[in-house]
Amino acid sequence: MSVKDYLGRSRAPRYSLVFALPLLLLYEGLSAALTGSAVEGVRNGADVLLKTLFLGLGGRGGLYLFGVLLVGGGSWLVWRDRRAAGEKYEPRVFAWMALESGVYAAALGRVVGWLTTLVLSGPRGLSAGGVAALDLPTQLVISLGAGLYEELVFRVLLVGLLLRLFLVLLPAGRKTGTVLAVVVSALIFSSFHYIGPLGDAFALPSFTFRAIAGVVFSVLFVARGFGIAAWTHALYDLGLSVIQAG
Repeated sequence: MSVKDYLGRSRAPRYSLVFALPLLLLYEGLSAALTGSAVEGVRNGADVLLKTLFLGLGGRGGLYLFGVLLVGGGSWLVWRDRRAAGEKYEPRVFAWMALESGVYAAALGRVVGWLTTLVLSGPRGLSAGGVAALDLPTQLVISLGAGLYEELVFRVLLVGLLLRLFLVLLPAGRKTGTVLAVVVSALIFSSFHYIGPLGDAFALPSFTFRAIAGVVFSVLFVARGFGIAAWTHALYDLGLSVIQAG
């Protein structure tokens, strides 16, 4: 398998979404074990945002609909991609994807911190904010949810919606619309961390750090697919929680 083959396969839904599946199972399983509920207790904010929307639309039935759309939609994309590719899975692709995600997660804080110092005199890392008041198992579960649901909300859904909106409203080409969608979604992503009882106190350095991280995650999502972006985000947050707990 050449590097070109690996890059193409790992970005395709048949590998990218299956690679993200353990993240979904770990987060939902551990969250349910800690809280005894699929919606109550301390959970990732993006997860709560999505499920609250569906609960408001149809109560418990809306929550079941959310699960069907999430799992069913992903399964359909994987099935369609596998059928088009007409090949069996290669386990080594998943192994390389895990390694790649780990490398990105290890480098993320340094890269984003360096970019932040180019914009203003900001931090080279982040604290866990209000989440730090929680016990370590809960912090770790929230970190898993950040990788999965924040990438789903702020990269897959928000960037896509903003791109379509800008293409309709603005007399600009697709490249300009994409840049605007990425920047605006990154600002919203950063702002999201200062909302709610576990939100941080607003500070320009940390806001800038997170906004730049949002841009980096968007680039990673476009270039390497949802699975690697989600696991990179989750592993970075997991590492941050463990380091600060120590």
